[in-house]
Amino acid sequence: MSASLSSFPISASRAPKTRSQVLLLEPDLAVLNYLRASLERTYALSTYCEEKALLDRIEGGSEPDLVLIAPHPTQDPLPLLSHIRSTRPQLPIIVLSCSGEVRELERVVRSGVRAIVMKPFIAADVESAIEEHLALADRKPATDAPKEIQLTENNSFVRSSKRMRELEAQAALVARADIPVLILGESGTGKEVLALYTHKMSVRSQHIFLKVNCAAVPADLLESELFGYEQGAFTGAVKTKPGKFEICSGGTIFLDEIGEMPAILQAKLLQVLQDGTFMRLGSRAPMKVDVRVIAATNINMKEAMANKTFREDLYYRLNGFTLSIPALRQRKEEIPVLSEYFMRRAAKRYSREPLLFSNNLTNALTDYSWPGNIRELENVINRYLVLGDEKAILEELALHDSGDREAPALAESGSGAGGLKQMVRSLKGEAEATAIQQVLEGVGWNRKAAANDLQISYKALLYKIKQYDLSPPGHSQGQA
Repeated sequence: MSASLSSFPISASRAPKTRSQVLLLEPDLAVLNYLRASLERTYALSTYCEEKALLDRIEGGSEPDLVLIAPHPTQDPLPLLSHIRSTRPQLPIIVLSCSGEVRELERVVRSGVRAIVMKPFIAADVESAIEEHLALADRKPATDAPKEIQLTENNSFVRSSKRMRELEAQAALVARADIPVLILGESGTGKEVLALYTHKMSVRSQHIFLKVNCAAVPADLLESELFGYEQGAFTGAVKTKPGKFEICSGGTIFLDEIGEMPAILQAKLLQVLQDGTFMRLGSRAPMKVDVRVIAATNINMKEAMANKTFREDLYYRLNGFTLSIPALRQRKEEIPVLSEYFMRRAAKRYSREPLLFSNNLTNALTDYSWPGNIRELENVINRYLVLGDEKAILEELALHDSGDREAPALAESGSGAGGLKQMVRSLKGEAEATAIQQVLEGVGWNRKAAANDLQISYKALLYKIKQYDLSPPGHSQGQA
């Protein structure tokens, strides 16, 4: 009987035109009937259990508002999704998936679907996904309009370009799949913010998000930092200490600069990803942990594998899904939006009034190549706020942008050019010293907190304090 019915909609609710037209493909009749009973009261629902019937409806009828597709468990969903995308490019598609296979999920996400609802689900999960995307369609937002999503008190995901909008959509989709994610991008492009956004969009959002910089921790300490140790495991281990994986149980651990992880630890991390177990240093008893891993690097991973500095099997375990962040020079339309955001954030942090951006300054910021990406942009905006001198910032940008080309000429032209370069260096030093002093005073001279705010290491901050002879008000440098 199901075969004879499959060439026609199993049901088509007679509904007022005000109700959204939703098509549903579900080869499992029990699940189809369950969803039909739950959804047809709200939507003008047409249900199908065979692909051909659904495609005939999409190609031959008016365009529906949305289509729900549950791929057949034994069939590749990509041909069907590709066919629908080519026939109705603007039709929103939500996939009801029963597959936890990483490669299939990655391919589905990249096919342009709007959402994935993982099985097992309840009807409320499906309805929530439908409502979210119908609401987006009703608002008809400008797709590349500036968007700012607050993640923590001090961090927001900010974007205003097509490429970053697509990256946002991919991150939101893969967040719900709870698979490892590898984030690639140049230094300073915002990999940590994207990792935090992925965490906030996941089912683990109410649990801890913990960052570990694999390049900042000495190799001989990184293992104990990640996995902890037992009392007596080594000289100085006077009591048992849990590692980051234990602390992060139920949440997300962000392994920044994963390409710098020593080879001996790569095998241990691989075990955690494979079966969720590890052992503390000095212990023989394995521990079980439930942690999602997001890793990031700015190195060429294929070269690292070819040079045998990074394990190929670990790479493929980490690479459940890859998110590649473009450099800032590849999305220059975002520079004015990001500049305004960093200005507001810095003004709030240092209790100052935000400064305006003239057309000249905006153009200079947009034209600059930003080798340090977003991190460099933030530092420049902070200096502008502290100095309050637009001319100084314009000169700094002009000098940096032409630095490599002009260096030989400056060297040949005598002391005048050298004097200009020295003046700029001096100006930068004064601005940096002032910015560091402001941050230190803002956190009551808590140097660890200041280093965190400045996004530099604690040792680097101590060096800068000594270099610029900084000290709290009323104290000499020796007393600081």
